[in-house]
Amino acid sequence: MTQTPSQFMDRASAGRSVRQTVSSHDQIVRSLGQDILSGRIRPGEKLPNEADLLERFGVSRTALREALKTLSAKGFLVVKTRVGTKVTDPMRWNFFDTEVLAWQVANGMDAAFRRHLAEVRHALEPAAAGLAARHRSSDDLAGMREAIEAMRREQTSEYAFARADLALHLRIAVASQNPMMRSLASVIETALLEAFTLSPPTRSEGLHRETVDLHERIVDAIEASDPEAASAAMVAVIEAGYQRVEAEQVAR
Repeated sequence: MTQTPSQFMDRASAGRSVRQTVSSHDQIVRSLGQDILSGRIRPGEKLPNEADLLERFGVSRTALREALKTLSAKGFLVVKTRVGTKVTDPMRWNFFDTEVLAWQVANGMDAAFRRHLAEVRHALEPAAAGLAARHRSSDDLAGMREAIEAMRREQTSEYAFARADLALHLRIAVASQNPMMRSLASVIETALLEAFTLSPPTRSEGLHRETVDLHERIVDAIEASDPEAASAAMVAVIEAGYQRVEAEQVAR
């Protein structure tokens, strides 16, 4: 079933909440996954033995084994007879798994991760904007204009501005009429929401206005059915955001 942008936003908000109730299975998977992503358990290393893991998590052997199966399915672990359960090479980790991406965000968005995210956005979002310029409907355009106006109104709350910003990008993905574009957009939503709050345009009136105007150019090009202009405008938005965040991180 196709999800609406509002459903995407609800999932993004849920991903940020640390108060969610999670099962023992989810707790084990998340904890070990974050250990692996952070390097506390490095590629090529074996996991602690079963007895130690059972004591650490206080769960049944069945629950632990099911959690390890889940991590194996995400590419993190490999089980070898008479060797044990070992962490795989990072090239095998599935970063397009929404849980994996959320764990990475929770561990902290370092320079390499921010660069990788920007590279993925450069590969994906300009193409989505170009497709949206070809296939958008009047309802799509209305949703985009609504998101732009929400961005314009949100001049103080960095999180509310980020939500409005993300809503626009998701609207564009939906307007592309490409289900794969929509799926990829939903995968990176949590990371984008976090990235947008690293250097929020709401800190400066001029920066806020400039950021909204840059985004509005994307929508103008989509409305004009100009794929090249829409793609170029999206590139400008991605690059401006990335450079702003990197400059602020260096200043810190």
